[in-house]
Amino acid sequence: MSAADEAIIGQQLGREPRGVAGVAWRCPCGKPGVIATEPRLPQGTPFPTTYYLTCPRATSAVSTLEASGLMADMTERLADDPELAADYRAAHESYLADRARLGEVPEIEGISAGGMPTRVKCLHVLVGHSLAKGPGVNPLGDEAVALLGEFWTRPCLEDDQGEQ
Repeated sequence: MSAADEAIIGQQLGREPRGVAGVAWRCPCGKPGVIATEPRLPQGTPFPTTYYLTCPRATSAVSTLEASGLMADMTERLADDPELAADYRAAHESYLADRARLGEVPEIEGISAGGMPTRVKCLHVLVGHSLAKGPGVNPLGDEAVALLGEFWTRPCLEDDQGEQ
């Protein structure tokens, strides 16, 4: 991750980024859109969210999806669809494996993020996971990404000249 990436991430978050392991997905505009985070933050706090969505346009659009009741609908589908539930459990295992590559934190062992593997608690996490890993890993994250459409058609932040 470059110093420019770190500055952009700081602008996106409105604060200095903490525990960043690297950029996990770049928007087609070239800016970081998802970061991978260390499983333990610098001050020692366990942090289960390995894939953290930073793109402001995506974050806003995902918040709108969350407000629509989509998470409850997805959670209900998990209870009714054994194949979807199995695929979502596999996404959970993928998430845990990715985090383990960054480090082991016993306090959060077996805990992924976003409600996986039994419910949908945070679409931001699922979208971040899907963008970072690509289609076919997290089925509910993939669905949410598809619902977002091409959120990247305009840059997430103004450039140095104030242009969009």
